[in-house]
Amino acid sequence: MTSPGSANALTHAEFQRAFSDWYKPVRSFIYYRCGDMELAEDLAQDSFIKLWESRDRVERSTLKAYLYKIAQNQTINYQKRQQLFYKFQKQGSSDRDFDTPEKMVEMNEYEARLQEVIASLPDGGREVFLMNRLEDLTYQEIADRLGLSVKAIEKRMSKVLQILRDQLGTEL
Repeated sequence: MTSPGSANALTHAEFQRAFSDWYKPVRSFIYYRCGDMELAEDLAQDSFIKLWESRDRVERSTLKAYLYKIAQNQTINYQKRQQLFYKFQKQGSSDRDFDTPEKMVEMNEYEARLQEVIASLPDGGREVFLMNRLEDLTYQEIADRLGLSVKAIEKRMSKVLQILRDQLGTEL
């Protein structure tokens, strides 16, 4: 691993070369997994953004593998987020009658509001919440991944759940 700002950091020219060489293959890689070209383009772009953000830690010899791993993780995380939204939608649908257009609109509004609230959560809290709810990681596993104490994870999760309860009126 290289240190930030070191001579071993990926240069702008190397990044541009990687983008021109691998954008289409990475986009196709994602497309084959999600079946949506527009989504594949978004996730491919996000993958290159993550690559650029971690350019100080990337080894040139493993650049391509690292990029594909980022793309794979982006796809998995997107799919897990979708599963979370469907889970909330399904939970809501068991309590509601969706035979009326009004109920369907209400559920769509709730889903949109849920997405807004999750997107507005503080970064650390959102990360902990999604790792716990989407990846089913325990607080200990999250703490190990993030290099934090279990108490810090518990505190972040408690704050996030309070925000969700306050803004959505829902017990998660």
